[in-house]
Amino acid sequence: MQSLRMVMPPELFAPAVFKHFEGDAAIPLIKAGPDLYDFAEPLVWQADVTNTGGALLVTGEVRGTARTSCARCLQEFSFPVAGEIEGYYLTEPSNDAPDEMEEDEFEVLPDDRVIDFEPLITAALLLEFPLVPLCDEGCKGLCPNCGADLNEGPCACDNPAEVKASDDADAQPARENPFSVLKNLDFGSQD
Repeated sequence: MQSLRMVMPPELFAPAVFKHFEGDAAIPLIKAGPDLYDFAEPLVWQADVTNTGGALLVTGEVRGTARTSCARCLQEFSFPVAGEIEGYYLTEPSNDAPDEMEEDEFEVLPDDRVIDFEPLITAALLLEFPLVPLCDEGCKGLCPNCGADLNEGPCACDNPAEVKASDDADAQPARENPFSVLKNLDFGSQD
């Protein structure tokens, strides 16, 4: 696996010149909020670095297959992911960034002229991960009482008749929804 730290060649420091970079990236694990994402195979990436006169603009894309756990049923699942790589590096600390850029949207190119593509790839993927990862939009999740995977069928505690018919003296009846008392509440019209 090649390094994701690339030295920018001298010819790239003339205005309007660009260079193409590409490769595979072995990103071990990415944490996005409470969720962890990993990748069974290396991600494929490509990027162009363009001298815009006083700065290097990085644009490209990364593609691969991510794995995580479903937020409802906790089963591991995989899904394709693709993100846009973006970066902006001032070639000299004295150079000015465009007025519309915030301070955290650009960096100054280090003295060794190395750009590390790993944080750019990671940032591109973070923007593409779902806020709530689901194995399927129709995932039924886990039973809140017994923890059974409801995608595999109803659980025993889902049927109150089965719980009441149990010979177990410690069997608990199915819990009533605490908001069910509101169903008979009269909101009558107020004039």
